[in-house]
Amino acid sequence: MYKILKSLLFQINPESAHHLTFSLLKLGKFLPFFTYFSGKSSVNLHPSLAKNVFGLNFRNPVGLAAGLDKDAIAFNELGDFGFGFIEIGTVTPKPQPGNDKPRLFRLPKNEALINRMGFNNHGVTEAAKKLRNRKDKTLIIGGNIGKNKLTSNEDAVNDYIICFNELFDVVDYFVVNVSSPNTPNLRDLQEKEPLTKLLNTLQNLNLQKTNPKPILLKIAPDLTNTQLDDIIDIIKDTNIAGVIATNTTISREGLDYDASQIEKFGAGGLSGLPLTKRSTEVIRYLKQKSNNAFPIIGVGGIHSAEDALEKIKAGADLIQLYTGFIYHGPKLISDINKKLIKHD
Repeated sequence: MYKILKSLLFQINPESAHHLTFSLLKLGKFLPFFTYFSGKSSVNLHPSLAKNVFGLNFRNPVGLAAGLDKDAIAFNELGDFGFGFIEIGTVTPKPQPGNDKPRLFRLPKNEALINRMGFNNHGVTEAAKKLRNRKDKTLIIGGNIGKNKLTSNEDAVNDYIICFNELFDVVDYFVVNVSSPNTPNLRDLQEKEPLTKLLNTLQNLNLQKTNPKPILLKIAPDLTNTQLDDIIDIIKDTNIAGVIATNTTISREGLDYDASQIEKFGAGGLSGLPLTKRSTEVIRYLKQKSNNAFPIIGVGGIHSAEDALEKIKAGADLIQLYTGFIYHGPKLISDINKKLIKHD
């Protein structure tokens, strides 16, 4: 049934399809037939899938990556699909419209997307308000935080502090996003000195709380091995909980489109199958080079149960879906969990 729904949604532009899907999700509670699309299955609650990672109990290791539910609009409904955890955001202190449209493109030949959304969101306060309406307490919620476009890198730490404080009571873990390619100069914050300062500031604030939350860092797939070595050192020095590997890539290698078509898509982060190999390489490098020093959430190009298992074999403790979920639907969640049960 998802194939039929997808074929209809793919007839309209991606951003309109996104908003329509979320409208259907919110209506789902009133439309009994909508549960047919959900792919809900007891397999997603199989006891062998439960994992404790950075002190949190995940009912299964398959999560939804940030970017789909930026404003925490449908996290309850998305959780009903069988995800073990949902990551909302990226949110910023102030609402912002993001980059000019069009800014989201499908590349169906490669089961990929290119986006240059630019942290469009309604602001952290609105997201926090919605997250107080969490219905399923077993569903882990992550908060992905960033800076506003007009905030300079020198002042960026203040934006992250605002988001951290606003979300602290309504999320289970945090993700520091300095790796999106769609906010000017944001990736400069991945350099060792500014990143160490940012993470130390948040971790010091975190440790002042009576119940500190895990803080993770989301990194780009375009980092060199030398930069990945720096990331390992930073994680150890700041003692944050772990890494999400990886965000979207600025590379256009391996696409089944000619140069003029690729140029027409323009700038933005590429996600989907073209990222599968590189994200797995980054996971494996971090795990081996750090001697398994910290947990890793693997994301990037997971479009099948086999892709998910490959990430876990490379060293991912948990995995996240985004583009694969759009192309293959909720059944992908239960397919992955079935594979993991057999593998276990």
